[in-house]
Amino acid sequence: MGIGLGYFLGISMPSSNITKIRLPSSFGHSFDVPIADIEKFLADINSSQATMDHSSGTEGLEYLGSIRLPKIYVPTNPHGAESLPPGIVVSESDFHLRRLWGEPSEDLQKKPKYLVTFTVGYDQRYNIDASVKKFSDDFAILLFHYDNRINEWDEFEWSKKAIHVSARKQTKWWYAKRFLHPDIVSAYEYIFIWDEDLGVEHFNGDKFVELIKRHDLEISQPALENSDSTWEMTKRRGDRSVHKFTAEKPGWCSDPHLPPCAAFVEIMAPVFSRKAWRCVWHMIQNDLVHGWGLDFALRRCVEPAHEKIGVVDSQWIVHHGVPSLRSQGDADDQGKQGDSVRERCRNEWGLFQTRFTDADKVFLEGIRG
Repeated sequence: MGIGLGYFLGISMPSSNITKIRLPSSFGHSFDVPIADIEKFLADINSSQATMDHSSGTEGLEYLGSIRLPKIYVPTNPHGAESLPPGIVVSESDFHLRRLWGEPSEDLQKKPKYLVTFTVGYDQRYNIDASVKKFSDDFAILLFHYDNRINEWDEFEWSKKAIHVSARKQTKWWYAKRFLHPDIVSAYEYIFIWDEDLGVEHFNGDKFVELIKRHDLEISQPALENSDSTWEMTKRRGDRSVHKFTAEKPGWCSDPHLPPCAAFVEIMAPVFSRKAWRCVWHMIQNDLVHGWGLDFALRRCVEPAHEKIGVVDSQWIVHHGVPSLRSQGDADDQGKQGDSVRERCRNEWGLFQTRFTDADKVFLEGIRG
């Protein structure tokens, strides 16, 4: 009886009212939509376009914006955009400056290929000016201002074309987590996240990029000269263009392919490929703003890390070690401003390592069952 009733109802329903919309295989989904809704929508669009063709006003545009739409659901769209047709979804962005007039397609005479960011205070303006001049117009410049002084930078002509972001007393990793989302910087092949106190007399941005491409480096930095750096890995070697390994103090490296003997750069002047940055951004913690310990974890984002992470010797820099941001801290009862900031840096390193170890443990125990 049930089968007979179902058959009777099935042949009684009009076959023209419902159709199954099948999206292309890349969308991987199908759903039922009344075909009458689709036909009405298409007719309304054609009517609106005809109105626009015969009108110099906005009547057609207004009508087009008020058309009743058939239901759309595309699960392969970015989360939250499932109700949009895939052709309108723009999931990535950039820092390209746009005009307020003219044709959008004519806004950009040239699109920068790379992004350079500095976290700066106005006191270091001349050092930043010297640094920016080491990068060609293939590089977009983004300044993060921790002292809220922005307008004064207009004394430099390049500053008028740069992007400026300001938040008082924040670090570059705080800025990076909030303003350098991978979908925002996806237009750039490489992202430089640099300190403000670097000497660049022997550095050239174009030559540096040429070398990291040639050696297939996903994470890199210029070598350091005359530096009191703790790490042997980042010190300049005069007999080569790039190095990926070093010999450290006895007992410092459990494996010659692991940090700090390999797969390691420091956080003062790192450079990330677009692909590597997508991973690193997700690893940065919201509350651990100084980034201490991050350099030991960067290897998690490239494979094999000892081949994809390296130091460029022939394009080298000097770290002046100006404690400008450290002096922005608030002193506690027992110490100076710089002491309290440095204490937090060390504390963050321990917290970051503990979180990573705990996350590894939970994940691996889950696999083991």
